[in-house]
Amino acid sequence: MAAPIIDLKNVHLTLESRAGPVDILRGVDLAIAPGQSVAIVGPSGSGKTSLLMVLAGLERVTSGQVKVAGEDFTRLSEDDLALVRGREIGIVFQSFHLVPTMTALENVALPRQFAGHADAFDNARAHLTEVGLEHRLDHYPAQLSGGEQQRVALARALSPNPQLLLADEPTGNLDTKNGRQVTDLLFGLQRRRQATLVLVTHDERLAAECERVIRMADGMIAADERAAAA
Repeated sequence: MAAPIIDLKNVHLTLESRAGPVDILRGVDLAIAPGQSVAIVGPSGSGKTSLLMVLAGLERVTSGQVKVAGEDFTRLSEDDLALVRGREIGIVFQSFHLVPTMTALENVALPRQFAGHADAFDNARAHLTEVGLEHRLDHYPAQLSGGEQQRVALARALSPNPQLLLADEPTGNLDTKNGRQVTDLLFGLQRRRQATLVLVTHDERLAAECERVIRMADGMIAADERAAAA
């Protein structure tokens, strides 16, 4: 059996607030196999987005073990975390996070440019074609619809060919039609690339399309449900 691409043991995350320390994650244990699609659901404040940020190396845990793509995140410097993130992890946010002064092509090329790859623009062009935006290469974010912006963000997340794809409410700012197009793309690309997908969502129908559903409550995993076919 392949080693988990995500392996969390007894993870705690405590953050300071004006009222004092707040326990965000409380003893989370989670193992996810390579190639699996996993939804994380739960009410606001349950810790699901914080858990995703821990998996992305964007939030450091207070205690516990965080191993992602074979790397122990608790032992890495910020620079090393950034290198792992750029090489192994693609992230799609609800609010797109595109650079407004860059074209779609430039936005998608950015991660590979930072990594020093000479093929950054050829790679970006191929990924934008893959998400059906070959006719929008030179358009700026303000010239694109919300669905098109999220498809650019998806192409950017996939440009390093990551093992792990993290998505935080990727359809939250989209209407039903555009949301459906983006999720169809997301799952299709994940399956073709055999990448691991971890998806935070409030949408139970979207969660049901994943092989596994993690339900969070009060910073803990309340249930771990597997699809019948998983």
